[in-house]
Amino acid sequence: MKVEIDQESGFCFGVLSAIGKAEEELKQEEPLYCLGDIVHNDIECQRLSDMGLCTINHEQFANLSNAKVLFRAHGEPPSTYKTAKLNNITLVDATCPVVLKLQQRIHNQYLNMDISQGQIVIFGQRGHAEVLGLVGQTDGTALVIENIDEIEQIDFSKNIYLYSQTTKSASSYNKLIETIKERIDKNIEFIHHNTVCGQVSRRREHIREFAASHSLVFFVAGKKSSNGKVLYNECLSVNPHSYHIEGKEDIDTSLIIDSVESIGICGATSTPKWLMEECRNHIIDYLDCKNGNKN
Repeated sequence: MKVEIDQESGFCFGVLSAIGKAEEELKQEEPLYCLGDIVHNDIECQRLSDMGLCTINHEQFANLSNAKVLFRAHGEPPSTYKTAKLNNITLVDATCPVVLKLQQRIHNQYLNMDISQGQIVIFGQRGHAEVLGLVGQTDGTALVIENIDEIEQIDFSKNIYLYSQTTKSASSYNKLIETIKERIDKNIEFIHHNTVCGQVSRRREHIREFAASHSLVFFVAGKKSSNGKVLYNECLSVNPHSYHIEGKEDIDTSLIIDSVESIGICGATSTPKWLMEECRNHIIDYLDCKNGNKN
């Protein structure tokens, strides 16, 4: 029975860079704090915690001083940087370059627009760390919509400047753009920007192909990962025998029956390679034991 790991699954560039920076800083054996979970994967967070990384929330951050704090790939609003400066906090800024560029674009748009005549709209998950950082570039004035059903919240009497959270679906974003075009008057300016991360977007199509090529699929991701939920649904759309697991302990070996010809293991942009490898090894050990028992 073939057991294959999807080579394109695993940490995206931004997350990989953030974790690399954390590991390098932790080698110095001095306290290192991280503002929020460095990645939406509890098992990876626990690994880094065991190395000494201390995760804090924004309230704890506000009461911290003379310390070293890592900003994760999701990015932070300007107010967080101001707090860091006031509290003499040394920053290890691991904001993803793609997110950082998007923050700068939105901030420049905000500075150069007449707020009485225009509005910045962000297509994203309300309350998501990245989106909070993006809204912060507009002093909290940007409108966040999560889907086309919320389009009525847009003021169609004002110019619209549309951006997307980097990890949103490109197809859903394009549908939103087309829907706004249908509603907007000719005298209203509508400018939309392609801000979906290409690396994340390409994974959707690939992971469908990967899932379809296997009899059974174990999708490895943390339950809090929004990207994980999206990619898992992509697997399910082409292969109903796809199962969302967090680690090897969640693998239901009763699913591995003789009629299964191949097993695929894949994951989210927040899933470490070592965790997928651990799941693969667990399955191989089970198969070896099962075949041994037969013999």
